[in-house]
Amino acid sequence: MKKHILSLTFLLFTLISCDSVRVAADYDRSANFETYKTFAFFKDGIDKAKISDLDKRRILRAIESELLAKGFTKSKTPDLLVNIFTKERQEVNVYNRSFGMYGWGWGWGWNPMMGWNQTSVSNSTRGTLFIDLIDAQKKELVWQGVGHGYLSTNMERKAERIKKFVSSVLSKYPPESKN
Repeated sequence: MKKHILSLTFLLFTLISCDSVRVAADYDRSANFETYKTFAFFKDGIDKAKISDLDKRRILRAIESELLAKGFTKSKTPDLLVNIFTKERQEVNVYNRSFGMYGWGWGWGWNPMMGWNQTSVSNSTRGTLFIDLIDAQKKELVWQGVGHGYLSTNMERKAERIKKFVSSVLSKYPPESKN
């Protein structure tokens, strides 16, 4: 019974950690974020992002939606330029589960170490999304948010995952005001 509870706890922890997005943000302490009301996408920078055009559009739509919800307006003469940068890394995980008299074994046989051994391999993609907000007048980076997490290869889940990444990163904007 304890083994089952431990296995279930491990599985639940794995699922939760795969679903979460770790976020960090940094910003220019001298910038007045209350003056930024409009935005546009920085096409030259976005074109350099090494992801599919479909994923770029998903990310940009999610960013636009989040910024509009924060009260921003899209403009041809923006206060902020929005740029993105992405990285991804493939991970291979090997799991070895065994059962036997002492918790391990090499197969069926008539010996005190009788048991079974099962190995499984899984692949996953870990992604990083950078969202840069650039002061359009000064041409200086004023805020950068970064999100790290696992990506999905399932197309419906992928779109939702991208929204979660963007929402998590932009939850750090604007930075808390100085008191």
